Amino acid sequence: MESNVKVSQAAGAVGSMTFLSRIFGFLRDTAIAMMFGSTAAADAFFVAFRIPNLQRGLLGEGAANAAFIPVFSEYLNAKSEREAWDLASNLFNVFSIILFVFALAIAIFAPAVIAVFAPGFLDEPEKFDLTVSLTRWMAPYLVLIGLTALCMGILNTFKVFALPAAAPVLMNLSMILAALLISPRLETPIIGLAVGVLLGGLLQLLTQLPAILRKGFTFSASLNWKHPGIAKIAKLLGPTTLGLAAYEINLMVDTILASLLPGGAISYLYYANRLVQLPLGVFGVAIGVAILPILSEQAARKELPELIKTLGFGIRLILFITAPATVGLIVLRFPIVNTLWERGEFLRSATEGTAFALLCYSVGLCAFAGTKVVVAAFYSLQDTKTPAKIGIYSMILNIALNLILMGPLKHGGIALATSIAAIFNSLALVVILKMRLGLMGGRKILRSAFQIAVAAAGMGLVAYGFDRAFFNPLAPLISKLLTLTVCIVSGLAAFYLISLLLKNEELIFLKDLLRRKFGKPGAEAPANRGSA
Repeated sequence: MESNVKVSQAAGAVGSMTFLSRIFGFLRDTAIAMMFGSTAAADAFFVAFRIPNLQRGLLGEGAANAAFIPVFSEYLNAKSEREAWDLASNLFNVFSIILFVFALAIAIFAPAVIAVFAPGFLDEPEKFDLTVSLTRWMAPYLVLIGLTALCMGILNTFKVFALPAAAPVLMNLSMILAALLISPRLETPIIGLAVGVLLGGLLQLLTQLPAILRKGFTFSASLNWKHPGIAKIAKLLGPTTLGLAAYEINLMVDTILASLLPGGAISYLYYANRLVQLPLGVFGVAIGVAILPILSEQAARKELPELIKTLGFGIRLILFITAPATVGLIVLRFPIVNTLWERGEFLRSATEGTAFALLCYSVGLCAFAGTKVVVAAFYSLQDTKTPAKIGIYSMILNIALNLILMGPLKHGGIALATSIAAIFNSLALVVILKMRLGLMGGRKILRSAFQIAVAAAGMGLVAYGFDRAFFNPLAPLISKLLTLTVCIVSGLAAFYLISLLLKNEELIFLKDLLRRKFGKPGAEAPANRGSA
């Protein structure tokens, strides 16, 4: 019960800050959509921006934390704090060198990189050259975001979640201001966005450094490549890179193949993925980030039964949150895209193309989010090889399905292939984990999943009815926002009421948690209610 509360509270902190970041992210995307729409310049920027983002997933934010947090937790719990900080200081220096080398390589070999990741651009020299230029501008971002991610790993280990999760707000603000203030003053306006990316990365790092210093981190000139902790992290990092980055690599494959489709396909996929990233970031990533330090601590203390209970609760909680989000995105895909972006250079054709991509991406939302939780269990046990193997299989499946589906479904086929590959990835990981750990509360998970599916179906029907009855795509923005809000709120109300009637344990647990936090002093949640 205590670990469930810790996971929920930490996920709440991460989720709320991530939600704030996503709001600014949508404002950022609105500014980009209004100024650049689905033009060649927008396609060039999205490809160039995805390259350092992919490297961030491979070497920075995701893989490094997945390898670092379990080892750092082990040092804190089984050794001494001094040894743990010595490890962190050495890793900071080693990581800085590695990231600098990768950033330099990206800048030098940018033409070759773009030729690989967007081969369709070779037939459009101006678009190709612009993408190369943007890639070189943003190459240093890899160093900044990689070190920021290491700081985040340190803070997360100490159960500090809100500050690292809020830092991306600075990136979005920088890009918004760059689009509005810098881009109009440049001969090539899209370069202004690249400048905004660099400033945002720098601000994120600068906000993290004081926090880790307060926890006890000290900078030193030590560079011990053979430090046993670094060797252990390096051993975990290789397989982790492939396993954790499966989703990012699948998106990159999407970009490569989308560059071969008619113009606008890359932008449709980008905007649709941004919408899927809202619930994925606010809830899926939040729970994954929150649960990893707790699972790692339980693994370090050899508390396997508690680890299994925590994991089972994490799976049920992620389903309870992402299933209604999936239904909502599918049912309301057109009014959402129309309301958010259809103005300026973002035409009705772009709305329809993005809505179709959103439908296909949404199919895999539960799997995208669930993988974040299940993979955390493998990493807490310091097993990075299994997720890597499954990640490779899912990438192969994604490529095969892309080639099959992109013909009849165009960019929608690419998005659907990514979703199917993600479903395979998550299910395979769950099966292997069950074989290794034994019972994981499967009956409770299935019962909860059935209740959630019934409630989500009812929610979908209500939201669809309100959409068909009241939404007008030609109405003023305020009117559309109000109507869309009514559709969403009515759907959520239906989901809540049906879940309440079905006595869903996750809903009861969350209600009790809120009652404990905001209720009268001394109030307590009913014992064991909703526990794993």
